[in-house]
Amino acid sequence: MSAITPHYRTVQQLLQSQSFSIDEYQREYKWERENIEELLGDLRDKFLSCYQEGDKTKEVSSYEDYFLGSIIVSKRNSKNYLVDGQQRVTSLTLLLIYLHNAAKAQGLSVVGNIAPLIYSAPFGDPLFNLDIVERLPVIEALFNDEPFNPDGKDESLRTMYSRYLDIAQIDLVGELKEALPHFIYWLINKVGLIEIATDNDSYAYAIFETMNDRGKPLSPVDMLKAHLLAPIEDDLQRRNANQVWKRQVLDLISWGTEPEPERDSACIKAWFRSQYADTKREGKAGAVDKDWELIGSVFHRWVRDNRVRLNLGGDTANLAFITTHFPFFSSAYRQILDASRHYTAGLEAVFYNAHNEFTWQNTVLLAPLRVTDDADTVKRKLGVTASYLDIWLMRRTVNYIRVGYSSTSYAMWSLCKEIRGLDIGKLVQVLTDKLEADDVTFAGSPSRNRYGISDLCMNQFSRRYIYHLLARITAFTEVGAGKPDLFPHYVDRSLPNPCDIEHIWADKFDAFADEFSSEEEFQYARNHVGGLLLLPADVNRSYQAKAFPEKAPLYAQQNFYAATLTDTAYKNQPKFDAFRKAQQLPFKAYATFGSAEQIERRELVEALVNRVWSPERLKEYLPNSAGTV
Repeated sequence: MSAITPHYRTVQQLLQSQSFSIDEYQREYKWERENIEELLGDLRDKFLSCYQEGDKTKEVSSYEDYFLGSIIVSKRNSKNYLVDGQQRVTSLTLLLIYLHNAAKAQGLSVVGNIAPLIYSAPFGDPLFNLDIVERLPVIEALFNDEPFNPDGKDESLRTMYSRYLDIAQIDLVGELKEALPHFIYWLINKVGLIEIATDNDSYAYAIFETMNDRGKPLSPVDMLKAHLLAPIEDDLQRRNANQVWKRQVLDLISWGTEPEPERDSACIKAWFRSQYADTKREGKAGAVDKDWELIGSVFHRWVRDNRVRLNLGGDTANLAFITTHFPFFSSAYRQILDASRHYTAGLEAVFYNAHNEFTWQNTVLLAPLRVTDDADTVKRKLGVTASYLDIWLMRRTVNYIRVGYSSTSYAMWSLCKEIRGLDIGKLVQVLTDKLEADDVTFAGSPSRNRYGISDLCMNQFSRRYIYHLLARITAFTEVGAGKPDLFPHYVDRSLPNPCDIEHIWADKFDAFADEFSSEEEFQYARNHVGGLLLLPADVNRSYQAKAFPEKAPLYAQQNFYAATLTDTAYKNQPKFDAFRKAQQLPFKAYATFGSAEQIERRELVEALVNRVWSPERLKEYLPNSAGTV
């Protein structure tokens, strides 16, 4: 009989001693930004609950452990095949590559402890410890800190590259600062998994099926249902309530094109956090989890422990909670999901925030809702709250302020409390006042020494947000000229020829040597948002080496924002003429495009973003407004 051996292994023990492959029929790497944000947030929070400023790295040995779950491995042909756990192992590898590159850049000695967990050379042959041939190009490029173009690659490579960019943008290194080496030592020595290994594929898959089917423990959603149903004594009412609950769970899990077994849990977490989370853990060592964190991890126990505060425990209250409250918030949650995927009139901002992958949106949008709200009121509340988030988010991204899961958690908890259950008029007023009082604008943030659009250049952090910004101002310009709103098209990366960012200036410092004192100064200006456009990828590639006088006639054939660099946009365009005058936008055609012209274009971009992300948008959601909700 084949041996089955479970072992607890730290990250170091798991990855330094062996490499892992997957069979061809295994599913693709599927983790989304939310999964990465949750993982990094959990790791960060657990570490910071132990870390004290001034700790020596040797003191990490006394920090608490963190358990990442189990993986199942089939050992055959001198290789280890992941039967279950490839999502976590792949994500862990991406995190280690990010930390390795950061430690290397800072000259930290701990880099020598990380490298063997990613890459080794047994007997002189180079080997990545995640030994999946199809995915090696992206792993190798990221490990060597080299450029990688995901366009046209298979799903796993594109997803891995996207999740690595997410990790970089979350900027764990920036948050940890001097605690970075402590975190790395903790991650590799105090974070662990159970490795269940066998030398027989049949055994491996039998274990997988047993763990996931037969004898599967009740989920938190199941346990919550049982707790809520228990006080309902009438058999018929209890059966009907159970059917209502099952229908909502099924509708959530089956929503969209791909069923997601955790979507019911995600909905309940968002609902409870938005409506009931009054407390949050303090950001200091030894702090204990409060409402916000407990709902995110053990919401079924949290409801049980807070049933008095929630007015639950009796059959009437519990019945209403199951048959009225859950269907209402489940329906609103699915409405948010629909608008996140499909560009919906009145809910465009939901789509914008989803494109920016702001994962707290689903929670915050539920906060102002009341079960007595009609469909029109729900839509208005969702729309205005999403519009606020859209403005709040973009103001921060143009100022290089982190907007990741953990860095915005406190702000989103506070916002939920502030707007909870407000009527539409009060909601619009509160959100408008918050934007008015906000220290962060498109002009900058004095308290943070940020300079907004005037200092917005493309880099690893800003690229995705500049892409979004360009798509928005391009669509806004075209709508102003009487053309369709093509924003969804501009950001659709699944198209055969998706849009890409075009530099108006070719990468030729010599051509601009009389305008810039150094190539570094030139590259800064070249990458400024005022010198960028959005064009189809093939067009962008064909234009790259051309000078502006050669490009200009070609720009005239592209989107209207690009065309505004040329005379074409100003001939026989009465709608555009009226639009730019009404909006007081300094559009201008150019025969040449040097540094002075680009500065003018920067001023145009700043004017455009202040129109696109104007707080006045919020008033359109009032019932007596002339908006289109």
